[in-house]
Amino acid sequence: MKRTVYILLIVVTFIAMLATFDSVYVVKETEQAILTQFGRPIGEPITEPGISMKMPFIQKVSYFDKRYLEWDGDANQVPTKDKKFIFVDSYARWQIVDPLQFFIRLNDERGAQSRISDILDGETRNAVASHDLIELVRSTNRTPEQTEEFLEELDVLDDIAIGRDEIEKLVLQRANQRTSDLGIRILDFRFKRMNYVDEVRLSINQRMISERNQIADLFRSEGQGEARRIEGDKERELAAIQSEAQRQAEEIRGRADAEATAIYASAYNKSATARQLYSFIKGLEALEASMDKQTTIILSTDSELFKLLSNP
Repeated sequence: MKRTVYILLIVVTFIAMLATFDSVYVVKETEQAILTQFGRPIGEPITEPGISMKMPFIQKVSYFDKRYLEWDGDANQVPTKDKKFIFVDSYARWQIVDPLQFFIRLNDERGAQSRISDILDGETRNAVASHDLIELVRSTNRTPEQTEEFLEELDVLDDIAIGRDEIEKLVLQRANQRTSDLGIRILDFRFKRMNYVDEVRLSINQRMISERNQIADLFRSEGQGEARRIEGDKERELAAIQSEAQRQAEEIRGRADAEATAIYASAYNKSATARQLYSFIKGLEALEASMDKQTTIILSTDSELFKLLSNP
């Protein structure tokens, strides 16, 4: 009998401890919670952190994150208004603002992510299909900076009526209209990446390569023309320098000959010895200029050269 009472006491104590532990729950600062009884929510959501009580075993607590949550979409192929097929990859940030409505409509974060994907993917497709590609990749109208001379020939960028930032705001606004009854709010939406499909990207790359080759050929032809101009200028300047140098050399040589002639004349006029020396030197110069080792000459006895050689 005593043993049976002892066992019952242990069982009752264990059940009481379980009931005590199950009746207390803690809400953290990053959480919010709602109470459910037999699967149905009761009371107001608990949004403040702290310790609270509930009925054990009957009531359950569902916790939801209070912080900003991430949604990362998959890249989808979407046609633009101007019939260009692109891959669009986007992301968003969202928050649970009404835990009770969130629990009723979506139940948990997995259901919320799925619902957000449906909404944002649909709105993204609608926005992309309603605008040209240039509006999706640009945010403002601006004049491109021209850092190279050849860029001056490029056309000015077309003006856009609405840019990428405005399209993102439009998607965000329409998505929040569709999530207003889900207990969540989309805080931010952005296009993460846009790219052409493989076939279009290949043709664009080939066109860019062709354009760059044309620019390279233009640079090359301009460089060759400039090289020929520099070469011509060099040849012209070199000819002018050589001509001027030749003229100055002839002038110097003429002045030297004139001074030499004057000296010879002065010496010739001073004395008979000087005149004889002059005649001797000039005769030797004439003789040197007219003969070499293979030359044979015949001189008469009355020749001045013969007299010079026989009686210097």
